[in-house]
Amino acid sequence: MPIQARWPLQAAWQCFRRDTVLRFGLALALAAGVPATANAAHGFALHGDLKYPADFKYFDYVNPDAPVGGTLVLANPDRRTSFDKFNPFTLKGTAAPGLNALMFESLLISSADETASAYGLLADDVTVAPDELSVVFHIRPEARFSNGDPVLASDVKYSYDMLMSKASSPGYRSMCMDVKSVVVTGERSVRFDFKQRNRELPLIVGSLPVFSKKWTQAVPFEKLTFEEPVTSGPYIIDRYDAGRGIIFKRDPNYWGKKLAVRRGTFNFDRVIYRLYKDETAKLEAFKAGEFDAIVEYRAKNWAKSYQGTKFTKGELIKTEFPHRNGAGMQGFVMNMRKPIFKDVRVRQALILALDFEWLNRQLFYGAYKRLDSWFSNSELAASATFDGKPGPSELKLLEPMRAKLAPEVFGPDVVQPSTNPPRTLRDNLREARRLLAQAGWTYTDDALRNAKGEPMVFEFLDDGGAMSRVITTYVRNLEKLGIQVNQRTTDYALYQKRLEDFDFDMVSIRFPDSQSPGNELRDRFSSEAADTPGSDNLFGLKSPQVDQLVDNVLHANTREELVTAGRALDRVLMHGYYIVPNWYSASHRVAYRKELGYPKDRLPYYYTAEGWILSNWWRTDVQPKAR
Repeated sequence: MPIQARWPLQAAWQCFRRDTVLRFGLALALAAGVPATANAAHGFALHGDLKYPADFKYFDYVNPDAPVGGTLVLANPDRRTSFDKFNPFTLKGTAAPGLNALMFESLLISSADETASAYGLLADDVTVAPDELSVVFHIRPEARFSNGDPVLASDVKYSYDMLMSKASSPGYRSMCMDVKSVVVTGERSVRFDFKQRNRELPLIVGSLPVFSKKWTQAVPFEKLTFEEPVTSGPYIIDRYDAGRGIIFKRDPNYWGKKLAVRRGTFNFDRVIYRLYKDETAKLEAFKAGEFDAIVEYRAKNWAKSYQGTKFTKGELIKTEFPHRNGAGMQGFVMNMRKPIFKDVRVRQALILALDFEWLNRQLFYGAYKRLDSWFSNSELAASATFDGKPGPSELKLLEPMRAKLAPEVFGPDVVQPSTNPPRTLRDNLREARRLLAQAGWTYTDDALRNAKGEPMVFEFLDDGGAMSRVITTYVRNLEKLGIQVNQRTTDYALYQKRLEDFDFDMVSIRFPDSQSPGNELRDRFSSEAADTPGSDNLFGLKSPQVDQLVDNVLHANTREELVTAGRALDRVLMHGYYIVPNWYSASHRVAYRKELGYPKDRLPYYYTAEGWILSNWWRTDVQPKAR
């Protein structure tokens, strides 16, 4: 089932894979005191060695000889049905699809078959200071913007300054809060100075999008609408209609086509996005041949709608592609800025009302597993421990907080409620009613009421997507407890605005996965982010203990320390019951036209289906051209 994702953080990482995080590959050399100037490198690895050497030719999961040419036609990848700007970084308005991946580049780009490695894109070498309080990037001499200008250090600084401005998504500021300054040290050399040692920072600053100062010469950054971005990526905008779609064409002068990190990628001459008003229209348009590939998130559709003559004849193909992504978290967020959700017993009761087993059986065709962690399908999950209890290394982090944490944190991890026999939904609702009574809510006069006689009433904000039927089922269960839930469906733009303003009671959200979580956790869980409009902290969570555990994750020196800190954080979050966890799948469901090809010998490990199609696929029905 699809669920609304948080776009500000997606914008921050979309160009280089949010699910990989860079840490230092020079740690051993730096610890040995080797001068920083001697340690320029083509990439970084968080733990151990980089997979690909300095002279590597291409990533293993691409086809270096993929045919180049033809057109890829896609539908809107989310609920947006129109757009009003080409600036994907500001809060106001709705950006056109495809901009980040096709036009904007960064200093570094990550590998999709390593959990924590990145390689130079705009930069050709990276130098970390021995004290780990700064990093210097050298920009490739051949790097060029689409207008022919060289990419210079001043452009990197300018881009950073714009992203840190109040006009941009607060996710950027949250991720870069440990950056003290950006200093241009040469025409193609730029240094980022850090406030404190944080091993993720080189990746964070290396992954920020870079664009030309000339983009905003005539119009201030926050007022950019349809001024075409001056960027360094492989595509430029050809034509657009804000209510129907946008067409990108390959930049014939793209500077980076011969780079190892770009070989075998972005193989289409044109990429077209067509906008459809709803999911049903989109699916029917695909089957009618209006676009080339679709990623299906609804199990019912996958089971029943992807069939017919074209599938039988092989004109359309449906395939499930496995992946190793962490599952992330999706679910129903409870906004604790609203008094009704402040009591943890109320939140726990609302979780008990979700009957996942019934949903999986009746609506999802048994396609999903229940999320039981903020890091499900990953070794960072608290549930990944042998007995579900915190081990000695976790206790080292948790014990100093014992007086401020729930006693349950030090016991087994949270197990999601089940209705598998002999357990029933009735049993879970009885338990929910008991918890609600402890919190001061009792069933009186046909409603659940507090001591003042006020009924429990809240709004469930929905964007009208396929989650609506799930929400309706969940609301029926809540009504059995005497809770009145008003389902409010609104359009995409208003929905996003209300999220940014924290103007909601409960909402469906998917938080992106991460193989190696880092600074995005601050934007999601920190006390500071709770008061920052547009941040990922939709819960309104303010906890010094969570703040400290997030810092423990960020300052982990080894993978082992990262896993320990991640499990401790997960344990505390799960015992806070801030979200009604949903479900996940370990494969991507993709249907596509037979004329599309992809590297079948070696799938990437950590990837999004949409990004993989866009960057690694090709057309088999074109006459190959020279790159």
